Amino acid sequence: QVQLVESGGGSVQAGGSLRLTCAASGIEFSFNVMGWYRQAPGKQRELVALSISSGSSEYADFAKGRFTISRDNAKNTVSLQMNSLKPEDTAVYYCNAIFILRNYWGQGTQVTVSS
Repeated sequence: QVQLVESGGGSVQAGGSLRLTCAASGIEFSFNVMGWYRQAPGKQRELVALSISSGSSEYADFAKGRFTISRDNAKNTVSLQMNSLKPEDTAVYYCNAIFILRNYWGQGTQVTVSS
């Protein structure tokens, strides 16, 4: 059974940095897509960044220039380096992975940015 486990969330002051990591288990192949989404209280879940198996990446506009996604296909991990964090970045961050047509989610890790 495929499992995604996030780590690295926490509390930080505005302007600070955090690095989230997601480790996948239960699969022998690399995911087609690995990425991060977030959901703030009272809001819908939204895309943060994606890493495609071809090597390309996509970012939400709010993440461009501040966040960097990276992945290690050999280890089936994906990380999100978040710099210059803002209070509006406060949310639960979820790891997402897609293999063929199956979509997998982690349980989420809380990121809280105080002003």
